[in-house]
Order: sequence, then C-alpha cells, then structure tokens
Amino acid sequence: MNIAKELQNEFQLQAFQVENTIQLIDEGNTIPFIARYRKEKTGSLNDVILREFAQRLQYLRTLEEKKEQILVTIKEQGKLTPAIQDQLAKAVTLVELEDIYRPFRPKRRTRATIAKEKGLEPLAQILWGQKEKINLQEVAQPYIDPQKEVMNTEEALQGAQDIIAEQVSDEPSYRQYIRKVTLQEGILSTKAKDDKMASVYEMYYDYEEPLKKIPGHRILAINRGEKEKILNVKIEAPVEKIMGYLEYHVIQTGQEEIIRLLQATIADSYKRLIAPAIEREIRNELTEKAEEGALKVFSANLQQLLLQPPIIGEVVLGVDPAYRTGCKVAVVDEIGKVLETAVVYPTPPQQKIEESKRILGQMIEKYKVTVIAIGNGTASRETEQFIAELIQELPNKVYYVIVNEAGASVYSASALGTEEFPDFDVSLRSAVSIARRLQDPLAELVKIDPKSIGVGQYQHDMNQKRLEETLQGVVENSVNQVGVDVNMASFSLLQYVAGITKSVAKNIVAYREEKGIFTKREELLQVSQLGPKAFKQCAGFLRIREGKNILDNTGVHPESYEVVKKLLQQLGYTLKDIQNHTVRSIKDQIGSISELATQLDVGEETLTDILQELAKPGRDPREEMPQPILRQDILELEDLKEGMILEGTVRNVIDFGAFVDIGVHQDGLVHISELSDRYIRHPLEVVAVGDIVKVRIISIDVPKKRIGLSMKI
Repeated sequence: MNIAKELQNEFQLQAFQVENTIQLIDEGNTIPFIARYRKEKTGSLNDVILREFAQRLQYLRTLEEKKEQILVTIKEQGKLTPAIQDQLAKAVTLVELEDIYRPFRPKRRTRATIAKEKGLEPLAQILWGQKEKINLQEVAQPYIDPQKEVMNTEEALQGAQDIIAEQVSDEPSYRQYIRKVTLQEGILSTKAKDDKMASVYEMYYDYEEPLKKIPGHRILAINRGEKEKILNVKIEAPVEKIMGYLEYHVIQTGQEEIIRLLQATIADSYKRLIAPAIEREIRNELTEKAEEGALKVFSANLQQLLLQPPIIGEVVLGVDPAYRTGCKVAVVDEIGKVLETAVVYPTPPQQKIEESKRILGQMIEKYKVTVIAIGNGTASRETEQFIAELIQELPNKVYYVIVNEAGASVYSASALGTEEFPDFDVSLRSAVSIARRLQDPLAELVKIDPKSIGVGQYQHDMNQKRLEETLQGVVENSVNQVGVDVNMASFSLLQYVAGITKSVAKNIVAYREEKGIFTKREELLQVSQLGPKAFKQCAGFLRIREGKNILDNTGVHPESYEVVKKLLQQLGYTLKDIQNHTVRSIKDQIGSISELATQLDVGEETLTDILQELAKPGRDPREEMPQPILRQDILELEDLKEGMILEGTVRNVIDFGAFVDIGVHQDGLVHISELSDRYIRHPLEVVAVGDIVKVRIISIDVPKKRIGLSMKI
C-alpha cells in the first residue's frame, strides 16, 4: 500500500500536503506548531484535521507492519501463494488482515485439531472434494481406529465435519460477506433480565432496531445496560440468506447424502464458529463508531467550555454550596489570588441566614466584590435563593452566576490541589476553584481531568486510553489557540503548551521564582531541559506581557521577527508603533499580499497571520465569545409558563439535543427537533457550549422537574 496516496484520497488532499505533513510529524513537530506555523507546508490544515491525519498515519503504518509480519509467518510455513500475497496487499483494515491470517494462525486445541490428531484430515478432504460418487459409510470405514478413539463411522464422519466446519469458518471471503450482510440487514435486539425491575433502561426491556440505523448514543446506553447486568443483547442476522450463500459456495455435488452432511456441517460452522465471532466484531465496530461520535461531541463541548471568555478585572466571591457542613466561600482578587475564606450556614438544617448575610456582606464590602460565582451542585438552589436575597439588600450592584462545578471536587482532593493550597480544607479549595473558573475558565479547568468536567456522554464507558489522548489534544489545542502568559501561568497550564513537558513546566515556574519574571522569549532557553527544539515548538504560544520586545506579546514566532522588521521598515513603522496600537489599518496599506510575501520571502498564510497579530498585539481570541449572563434575581420553576421566551446559556450538547440554563435550578432540554426550522443531523450544527440563546418554554413537568424548550421562536 502506498500510505501517502491512501491518505491523499481519504482526506481529499494534494500530494504536497500529505508529503509535507508526514515529514513534519516524523520530525517530531507538535500538532499546534504545525497547524499555526507551517501553514504553507500543510495547505493550512487545522489542528483537528492534523490530529486525525496523524492517527490515521499511525494506523496505516501499523497495518503495513502487520502485513509484513503475516507475510513472513505464512512464508515460513511454506503456504504463501500469489493469491494470498495479493489479498494481503489489498487489505485496508486490521480486521481484513485477521481474516486472511486466520487459517495460518497457530490454533489452540479445537474440535478440528483433535480430529486431525486422530488422522481424519484425509477423510475431510475426500468429503470436501465432492469429486466422485461415494458411500459415506464405506469411505469412513478405513478411519475407524479404537487406539485413536475413533470407534465407528459416525465418529469418523463427525471428526471430518469438524475439520470442514473450521475450514469454512476460516475462509476470508465468507466472513467478509457475512459481516457485510449482517451489518446491512441484521437487527440488534435487547431484552430485560428482569422486566419487573424499574431502571433508566426500561425503553430497552423489549427493543430492537436495524444495525445500520441505530445511533451511537443508543449503542453506548445498551452497552452500559448490558455491563450492569440489566439487559441481554444479541444480534439477529439474516440466517437464511447467509446459509444460502454458504451452501451455494461450498456444495458442488448432487449427491443427496453428501448435500445433507455438508448442510449440517455449514450450519454448525456458522452457529458455533462464525456467528459468535462476527457478532463480537460487529458489536466492537458499532461501539468504536459510537465512541468516536461521542468523542467528537465531547471534544467540541470541551473546547467551547475551555474557550469561554474570562471575566477580567473583577473581584469574585466563590461559593461551594452544601447543607449540613455549610457553604464554603472564598474571595479572589482580579488575578485569582485568594484574599479570604469563610464558612457560612444559610441552608438547612442550620439556616443561619442573618449571620450568613452579615459575614458575606462584610466580605463583599471589604474587597469590593462585584460578582458571586455559585457552584451548581448539592444545595445550589437554596444557596442561589439566599444570594439573590442578599444582593437585593446590598448598597452596590453585585451580580451572580451559576458555575458548573463538575470536577471541582476532583481537583480539590488531588495532589495538585493539596500542593496549591496545603493549609485549606478540601471544600475551601473547591470554592476557590469555582471563583477562578469564572475569572479564567481555561487556566482553572486545565487542572482537572478533562473527562471529569461534565460536558460528555458515556465517557466512563469508552476506551479510556483513546478518551484521554483525544481530550488531552483538545486541551492542548485550546491552550495554544489562546496563548499563555509565561510570567503568570501555573505549571498546570504551561504543561499543555506545545513542546513543554510537565517537568519543563515546573522548571519554568522554578526559574521564574528564582530569577524573577521573563523579559524576553530568548530567556526561556536558560530554563533547565528547555533546549532549542522545545523552544521552537513553544515560543510562539508563550506571551510576555510587559517584555522588552512587543512581538513577545503576540503570536508571531521568533523565527519571523526579521520578516516583521523588514515589513515595518517597508511601511514606515517601528515596533513602538505596534506597542501604541497605531498599525491597525496596516492591511489597507498593502496592495497585494502575494507580492508583499514574495518581496519579504515569506509565505502568504504566515504573512496574513503576522498582519493580524500586529493589528491587535496581545489579543485574547476568547474576547469574541459571548459573555456569561450575570443575574441579580432568581426564577422559580413554578414561575415558568408555557410560551415564555427567555435567554439562557447552553451548558451541554448531546446527540439528541442541548441543555440550556435559563436561570432556574434545572436546565431545560431543547430536543434536536426544536433546535432549528431546517433539518439538522446533529445539534452541534446549530449550538455550542457557552452560546447565549433565546428559547421558548414548550413544556413544564414540575413533579419530574423537567423543562422542554424550543429555539423556534
């Protein structure tokens, strides 16, 4: 297989894009670096495509290695033929390779191998050959051998049938057909092990759906129900069609006696050997596809959450709600430094409301708090009511926001949380985390295992290695898209910068604490373990806000600094003009980007990126995202009426819709059918986590605390 050609066809790319991208990956360049600073070479492939490309490249290389191993093994057995060689060359999946290799794989003791040990293989070959008219009893007679435990002709024929059954099972073309027709025409059916037991899986207690139509989220739900021993799951294949196919290809005789024997053998081969294996393979394939779909949704949600705009310049009071143990509160200043912590008891059973108002009121006044961040966990509803009342009594304007606290407790109990706040109680760390994730979601959420952040579906049922790799990639892409202030960032944030490992991130922080702040990017080369190769990967993503060179506070890579100097000289500007923001209209002064790029000996894409950075040095791309909705009052579920139009924030997107926070304790569901007037395949075509949307209430179920919403206003 020509891997480059295969990738070119699969990704619909030009030859130069594939060749250059493979070379860049093989040279050890990181995906964020390739996506941002090697656009000319890749044809501006984005980080998502590049990660898929790298993953597929690895798969195809593994496939080729496997082909070579199988080729050598079959050759050593002396069984390699031109036909097998051709099959191996044409195989495009590992499953196909397994089908081809199956007859040559060293087998554990099966019924067929036992029959061969009894000397019954020649009899099986006679029956398989079907070349002459034979009498079964007569042809089997010579193989009776009590010493080999073949006591009569029936046992001899049964052994021969076992050998033929395995032979049928091992034929790659048969398996490929059966797999294909089962996927096209098969049914997935589920039954309850105990239909009297109530559970979230009740819709699957007596359920069936065509394999080719079943959506990924149902596959994952069924898998979980089976794992929890609530459901029995099986695939119902088009058995008659499969048997007809096998009989047509295997039976080549008109002898009734031989036909009946081979029909029974084929039925045994399918039922005992082929069907269970095909069912496992298809279920694995469906699960893998479902997981990939769920991963894409999870990744999109996570990226949107990480890229929520920071609330800059605000002193925030974070509240981690609770009942018996009280609400833990923490005030953090504009840059996230903890100013004071406390515990108040405004919720049952203590309900020390007046005392809690006095304590929080004093903290708010003392530190000039402008925003209160309330975690959305246990006791959030009662805490929100209390905070809404408190705000009405304060002399200055203060707002509150409900913050998704998913993962805050994980961080609080982690080694990182302990290292950051060794003297704090676990729940006090949660209050700090809740406040900080409102101030700068990205900087705080990188401290938490991505799968604990709460914007996925069935994440605990997926391949954990694949999940971790994918989500780490999303975090890395998000961090590098925003850029990181090298003088302010924690090592938790720094370790996601392209080219920087956890140990190097810690070394950067240690260097900063010992030597003082960085004043230029080149100083990074003095950090232990951060050599020229790592510097090349990371430098463009690290920002130095008050440095000696304004370019160090932009996404312009140091390798392009000379290009910038030539550009500015040509246009009559200096670096000082960039610092003073007087080059915003620089694009208007350029006639042709193409001509200018040629003059400066730089790629057009790189020049375009440079011009954007010079226009807005230090720009945070998150500024363009919708700001969170700040509230002063509370809505009760009982206050809602059908037909009301409200503004809300999208909290989570799943395969069948989106959950929207409209200011009551329960998020409402906008079903996929209510997201748009046009047909959409997936909610992500219309909404993303963090979007501010207008919704109409279409149903309210107070006892079940369910709210149905529509975006068809």
